[in-house]
Amino acid sequence: MPRLAHFRAKHDPPGGVHPGSGESTESSRGASILHVDMDAFFVSVELLERPELRGKPVVVGGQPDQRGVVSAASYEARKYGIQSAMPLRTAGRLCPHAIFLEVRHRLYSEWSDRIAAILARYSPIVEMASIDEAYLDLAGTERVHGVPLAAAHRLRCEIWGTTGLPCSMGLGRTRLIAKVASEQAKPRGFVWVPCGSEEAFLAPLEVRRIPGIGKVTEAALANLGIKTVGQLAAATHEHLDEHFGRWGAALERKSRGEDAYEFLLDAEAKSISHNHTFGNDTDDSNIAAATLSRLAQMATKRLRDSGLAARTIRLTIRYEGFQTITRSHTLPAPTRLDGDVIATIARLFNQNWDRRRKIRLLGVALESFSEGARQLDLLDAGRREKLERLARATDELRDRFGFSKLQFGGSLGREERDDREEN
Repeated sequence: MPRLAHFRAKHDPPGGVHPGSGESTESSRGASILHVDMDAFFVSVELLERPELRGKPVVVGGQPDQRGVVSAASYEARKYGIQSAMPLRTAGRLCPHAIFLEVRHRLYSEWSDRIAAILARYSPIVEMASIDEAYLDLAGTERVHGVPLAAAHRLRCEIWGTTGLPCSMGLGRTRLIAKVASEQAKPRGFVWVPCGSEEAFLAPLEVRRIPGIGKVTEAALANLGIKTVGQLAAATHEHLDEHFGRWGAALERKSRGEDAYEFLLDAEAKSISHNHTFGNDTDDSNIAAATLSRLAQMATKRLRDSGLAARTIRLTIRYEGFQTITRSHTLPAPTRLDGDVIATIARLFNQNWDRRRKIRLLGVALESFSEGARQLDLLDAGRREKLERLARATDELRDRFGFSKLQFGGSLGREERDDREEN
């Protein structure tokens, strides 16, 4: 996939006003923030391969007699009360005739990369908030794509026409408004909130619709007689401050559709990691080695996609009973080659694995980034250059055909059907 801009969320000074400016950054921009949310993403990807399941209650996460939780549920399954993060056994009781599928995170990541590539054609400012949602800033793209409303509509049509995957979109002046708008648009909808209409849009909604307001805050507001966003907006600053302290000022801003975050280009990433949770705890060294090799390759590819190299390689082992250990090694110089990372992570694992205990989770993380990479073995620079070219060619093939189609031999061990992988 193309290299996307990197971002972080930055908290504005109190009141959302930058020093030396007379107005909020958010208040000076038009309705150009687009939130793209893929509808029931894991289920939708599965339906591409199994179209006969369309219209049926489908649950992705594992089997109803397994431990674990629901990763995604079709809208037909949601009618029975099944929700994400619900225990699989509970979902099985709510809808015994539902079709339960195993999680295939690598497949979903490949489709997420394809979506990200489409998004990158519409704006240089794309923040992948998760595997199935993203924020775009369409300001300044009018000469290429037209006004944001038209560009968003064309983007939505392209995603559907190119991938066959449904999505919902929200377009607004702030990230908060865009996020709430896309939620209101589900499924397969598009909600545009013109500038100046934010408070009217939010007013009738329940306070729980506001990102950051959970069950505890919702209950506390209800005790004060505040159930809708409009009622929250009508509450006095003193009243909110008395009951919620500094959080009261944030609630006040959110009720108006303001958020205290902005896009910052080229924010420094701290780490790149991939974890794998086994459906059944294992003490099979071959499975562990194959899993670590695959995780190392996934992390290293993302490293190269970002134009970075890493010096520190970190291993995570979580045993049955959830005891977790981490061990790391810092290389003498940065690298972005699979072989360097695989060899280091294998050595860390062999040195630290307690073979008397079964493993629940393995993780690989890359840290201490720099742009590009210096030679680790200056006496064999020619060989390293060949490895760099091989890695780039491998990445191109993976982008074209999918990561799982091309891997080092050490990662091709037996896979368990009910494994979980996480970024």
